[in-house]
Amino acid sequence: MKSIELLSPAKNLECGIAAINHGADAVYIGASQFGARAAAGNSVEDIAALTKYAHQYRSKVYVALNTILTDAQLPQAETLIHQVYETGADALIVQDMGILQMNLPPIPLHASTQTDNRTVEKVQFLQNAGFSRVVLARELSLKQISEISTQTNVELEAFVHGALCVSYSGQCYMSEAMSGRSANRGQCAQYCRLPYHLLDAEGNQLVKNKHLLSLKDLDLSDYLPEMLAAGVMSFKIEGRLKDADYVKNITAFYRKKLDAILETDQQYKRASSGKTTFFFEPNPEKSFRRSSTDYFLNGRHAGIIQPETPKSLGEPLGKVAFVGRNYFEIDTDTVLNNGDGLCFINSQGDLVGFRVNRVESLSLTLSQGEGNCGSRCFPGLMPDLTTGTFLYRNQDQAFEKLLNGKTSERKVAIDALFYETEDGFGIQLCSEDGVISENEFMAEKQPAQKPDSVENNIRQQLSKLGNTIYNLRSLKIDISSSWFFPASVLSDWRRSSIYLLDILREDSYERELPAKRTKTDFPLHKLTYLGNVTNTLAEAFYREHGVDEVQPGFEVKAAEGVPLMFTKHCIKYEMGWCPREENNQPTIKEPLYLKHKEQRFELRFDCKKCEMQILKST
Repeated sequence: MKSIELLSPAKNLECGIAAINHGADAVYIGASQFGARAAAGNSVEDIAALTKYAHQYRSKVYVALNTILTDAQLPQAETLIHQVYETGADALIVQDMGILQMNLPPIPLHASTQTDNRTVEKVQFLQNAGFSRVVLARELSLKQISEISTQTNVELEAFVHGALCVSYSGQCYMSEAMSGRSANRGQCAQYCRLPYHLLDAEGNQLVKNKHLLSLKDLDLSDYLPEMLAAGVMSFKIEGRLKDADYVKNITAFYRKKLDAILETDQQYKRASSGKTTFFFEPNPEKSFRRSSTDYFLNGRHAGIIQPETPKSLGEPLGKVAFVGRNYFEIDTDTVLNNGDGLCFINSQGDLVGFRVNRVESLSLTLSQGEGNCGSRCFPGLMPDLTTGTFLYRNQDQAFEKLLNGKTSERKVAIDALFYETEDGFGIQLCSEDGVISENEFMAEKQPAQKPDSVENNIRQQLSKLGNTIYNLRSLKIDISSSWFFPASVLSDWRRSSIYLLDILREDSYERELPAKRTKTDFPLHKLTYLGNVTNTLAEAFYREHGVDEVQPGFEVKAAEGVPLMFTKHCIKYEMGWCPREENNQPTIKEPLYLKHKEQRFELRFDCKKCEMQILKST
């Protein structure tokens, strides 16, 4: 059977533990330095604590050191990698090929999505170079993923949820060029989330002040079976800057989705141990969400951007049915709460948020949607609403309260045998992951005064596992007679047996070894700034793998007049101006430009590749 993995983000130790408790088979977390989210660094001590906790459930911990490095940073990075290995971490997520030239401990390497993994040839090379796993580019379709899977043997990981980078991963230099904050060094200034005017060649304004590069958030929850069939084995949730509530909700949502697949498809198995029970109903619309898109998984289509705002819209509610002096009525089936946060897009295209102080339920027919239940809302400050305005909820007070309580329980199943020995009794425990402990106790055998209660007493005492990670799945009792067992003695035996099982399971945990390296040539013989080579070790790596010319990365030497961003998102397509569409002959005058304040960028379109490039305009 093929193992399938749910991979969740961990901003910190708290988020990592929350992810494990809510069903993650693995978590990824940034080290103290050199992670692609500079604001989400973690100490070696916290990574060690997370690893120890995760391994109880056979869940894994992957540490992100996925920035590009300078020569001065190489020794420090190598030291940190050895420290990370000593924590028990299961793999490193890396971008810089210079790391492969270091004296590394025996830890598997995962090729970050920032290595721009979108072709069969690239993934084949990374596999041969020694990577155990490749994180696929988000832009790939199901067909492209399948083609990669059938022609490689490396593990394939794919993002299924969260924020999207509009550029091909690792090929965005806009932040570095405009502000000196390199996205490849974890300091992205997110120029893609800014509002822009769209201008034609003569300076005419085609679109005014819209977020033309700001993508909706990814949500592939409806396509997990198709992605499995295409060859994906690890399903990754984006969000290393998100809080614990986000991690709980989204991890639980995908855990339930994958568990439903596991129940019906016997060719797959879960990658970790422990069944998770949830005490709330997860809903991705109640966490940070810029609407949603399947991006290019099912081919190119319009509607992948959120032009009005890069902020979270949240949960769609319904339309305003009536506006009073200090209240309004909304036509919705959703129950609202006092203190909820609502928002809407006003007539100027701006996102407006406000809080509702008091809510009254309406059990009457409103102007929209006959038979629906509505709400009368009294905001703290009355917003400028009109009838027909569509409202969203971006803060659900009741749901947040739920998430602050006990939301999940994860238990590893054990099968127990209580048996008799020549001079006492024994307890054998077998965990669902195959670890067996045997604990025997010397004891005087005395007949029970109440023989009928003996078995029930044993079962009752051995089932008391509430403060452990275990759940008793089955118990077999094999004794020759109805002996007397004080409850306190059985309790001591149970604790001793559980302690032994804990030790054996910890000792039996085996980390995977790194993949073997095979000498192979890189697909290209010339590497431009797009290779992100910023140190001598990375240059040596590529030259050893057949690259004749290696240009320095953009962060080392800013190339003049080159694209700052490469993206599959095409503004012309989004606007309905694609010349490849049947009978579509747009009359717009090119080149087109994006303008934000005094900054102007030229758009170039490679229609053969279905690709848009963005350059700084003089």
